Amino acid sequence: MTARRVIAVRQRMQMRRDAFGLRDLLTEAVAAVGGRPGRLAMTTLGTVLGIASVLVTIGLAQTAAGQINKRFDAIAATQAVAKPATVQGVDGQHAVTQLPWDSPERVLRLAGVAAAGTIADVNVGDAEVTAVPVHDPARAAVTPPTIVAGSPGLLDAVQAHIVTGRFFDSGHDTRADRVVVLGAEASGRLGIGGVERQPTIFIGQRAYQVIGILDRPVRRPDLLGAVIMPVGTARADFGLSTPGELQMHIRLGAGDIVGEQVPVALKPQDPGTIKMQVPSSTSRMRERVQGDVNVLFLALGGVALLIGAVGIGNVTLLSVLERTGEIGLRRALGAKRRDIAAQFMLESAAVGLLGGLIGAAVGIAVVVGVSALENWTPLLDSRVVIVAPLVGGCVGLFAGLYPALKAASIEPVAALRAGV
Repeated sequence: MTARRVIAVRQRMQMRRDAFGLRDLLTEAVAAVGGRPGRLAMTTLGTVLGIASVLVTIGLAQTAAGQINKRFDAIAATQAVAKPATVQGVDGQHAVTQLPWDSPERVLRLAGVAAAGTIADVNVGDAEVTAVPVHDPARAAVTPPTIVAGSPGLLDAVQAHIVTGRFFDSGHDTRADRVVVLGAEASGRLGIGGVERQPTIFIGQRAYQVIGILDRPVRRPDLLGAVIMPVGTARADFGLSTPGELQMHIRLGAGDIVGEQVPVALKPQDPGTIKMQVPSSTSRMRERVQGDVNVLFLALGGVALLIGAVGIGNVTLLSVLERTGEIGLRRALGAKRRDIAAQFMLESAAVGLLGGLIGAAVGIAVVVGVSALENWTPLLDSRVVIVAPLVGGCVGLFAGLYPALKAASIEPVAALRAGV
């Protein structure tokens, strides 16, 4: 302790012999904290890292959840599927209900349904799918593509993209034309790279003209390896008896209402025989995503805060040991135990508050920087920014409790013997 500080302390004590005032405590705490900048920087580092990690965690979680929510909205939140349900008949036997053939037309009348199409697996028996009219034993074996039947609205319902050619329309379906659309993987297996030369594939002995090649079916990736024919063609050539499921592209936020209305539209006499798959609420999905991310990284932030608290406590305790003579002088000049304890607790709280302020600034900068690099919109709750420095101050206050009690318990005589 310098001679100037000793003189200042004596002057204040002469004016107020019995106690420190709040102003005195604050002045002394600030002077003690700022007296050693190097130690202050090392002491606040743990709190800075802890607060910054918490803010970065919450900020990036909120920002990422917003981006995930956009992608979720673009895919899962706009998809609904209707399937026939298994019901129990009057004789106790379980039976599977059937979707009507005009299911797409029925649901397109409903608000919130943007596109709809039926799809069903086609049983072709032992018929082989080839790109040549005769069986060639020398031809290398390939995985046979699956055969499915779809209605004209299936392309938009599954959000697929036609690479070349076109998708079949209602005319092909009504006339039961022998045309097919290949998935990109199926076309590669069959050796068909385009439709410019009007290629043909054979299912058994029947020839089907390839009119298009499909890619990127977002809702049904299995269509990449499939041969897709019109529903009318599958009914005429292979006796397809019922659609397998109804795929729907719905408006954002229409999942609940579509889930209620579609069964009534398809089976007004018994809506319970239709099983619906509709997207969860986007707010609930956002909460789940954000919660999963927060749990892990908030735990890491908590560990960093704990390390910061231990650092503040150790440095404050070391400061108590170094300033034993100063403590004895203050006690001899009239300072009470609570004054000594209050001073050291204020010092540790000031260190924690400073670390919280710096950590909050660092955390905000990281969130904004990452968002700028990724071209995201940064999201961070203002309440978290306000509370963060206060949390740092509370951490410092808690960390300084034991050193403050230790300092308050030092007897004046023993402290003065240690020297000033």
